[in-house]
This record gives sequence, C-alpha cells and structure tokens, in this order.
Amino acid sequence: MSDDILDPDAPALTPEEEIRRLREALEAKTLLAEEHRDRYLRAAAEFDNARKRAAREREEYTRYANEALLRELLPVLDNFERALQSARGEPAAAAVTAGVELIQRELLRVLEKFGVTSFTSVGQPFDPERHEAIARVPAQDYPEGTVVDETARGYLLNGRVLRPAMVTVASSPDAS
Repeated sequence: MSDDILDPDAPALTPEEEIRRLREALEAKTLLAEEHRDRYLRAAAEFDNARKRAAREREEYTRYANEALLRELLPVLDNFERALQSARGEPAAAAVTAGVELIQRELLRVLEKFGVTSFTSVGQPFDPERHEAIARVPAQDYPEGTVVDETARGYLLNGRVLRPAMVTVASSPDAS
C-alpha cells in the first residue's frame, strides 16, 4: 500500500481511481500472502520428510548396529558344525557331542533373537547376492547353475545378507 493515504499534500483521487488503486494493492498483498503460504507448506513438508528420514535412519542403524559383531561370530558357528561332524562318528564322544550340540543350539537361538537366520543353498539356483561360488563341477543330477554343495552356510540379518554361502555350482558335463 502506498503512502498516498497518509500524505495530506497528495492530489485527491476519484472514487473509481481509489477503488482501482486499492484493488491493485489487495492483489499484490494476496500474491505475497500466497507466496508466504506456499513457502510455509514447502518448509513444513520438508521438515516432515527430514523427520521421517531421520527416524528411518535411526531404525536402520539400530537394526544393523551389531552387524560387525554378528559377522565375527559366524566362524564360531562354522567351527561348531565342523566339530559336530567329526565327532558324530565317534561313539566315545557321544556326551561331548551332545554338549556341543546344546551350545550350538543356544548360540543359534541368541543370534535369531537379534535377527540372524541361516539359509540353505543346495538345490537352489546360484544367486550372486546370496552365494559365493568357490568351485564349478560337472553334475548330471542338477541343471547348470544350480548349487550342488555348500561349504559354509549363508546367513541373513533381518532379511539382508550378512554372509553369503560358499557354494559349489553345477556346470554342464563335458562332452569329452
């Protein structure tokens, strides 16, 4: 709004000119108010998105914070499995085998409580996201690209690969 209203020396305007001038001033203020409202809505939406993103990041951090520790525990599970495989054939080691199996089950239960689960790969198609191929062998019983043996079991942490399974993959038998 101009200072014409407050200026006593300003020339007098006709009623039509005064109405036109006031309408123009109103339109200018309306545009300014709409700009401010638009900026407010954008800022509020940006703030809301930032708040949601921070909450998602916090949840993600909490969910995977123990990943390094859990990854370090996986070789311990592998060693339990190897110990059990070698001891199962020995009748004299039955009591020790039962104790080691109990410890292994307890460790698996604790890991599952924190979101760690194992997955089996034998008979599944090779998936580079979940499997690490350590060998290819000719296999007539399996289609090419199928996992035929698992050297080390794979594990997931809350549905995400914690450690890929180390596998042997079938290749087509040589014609020679």
